[in-house]
Amino acid sequence: MKIYFAGSIRGGRKDAALYNEIVQHLKTYGEVFTEHVGGTELGVLGQDIGDQNIHDRDLDWLASSDCLVAEVTTPSLGVGYEIGKATEWGKPVLCLYRPTEGRSLSAMISGSNAITLKEYQSPSELIDIFKDYFRSE
Repeated sequence: MKIYFAGSIRGGRKDAALYNEIVQHLKTYGEVFTEHVGGTELGVLGQDIGDQNIHDRDLDWLASSDCLVAEVTTPSLGVGYEIGKATEWGKPVLCLYRPTEGRSLSAMISGSNAITLKEYQSPSELIDIFKDYFRSE
């Protein structure tokens, strides 16, 4: 299975260690095209290869993937764009969200029938979320 993982880069990197943990779990189910998103050395400016190159490369990866898994707790325009493209292309999409006081998830994510949304509080819960999700895919 080819998995595209999406998490905030320019929207904020406070969850970078969590993204790395998610990527490690996802690698047990297949190849993760965007493993670098979990890299703790990656800053808010992302990779220094030019915005056009990032856009084109990432859309190529997304088009080649079997599914998209996105951590959507930290709002990100790029992640939203990727989710929109994946649903437009009919790809299965799993969004992971940690509810927090004072913050609400976008209705464009929570209200979409094309997205599987799973709420969680602890990274340990992701093991069962992924088992259930990939068993059904």
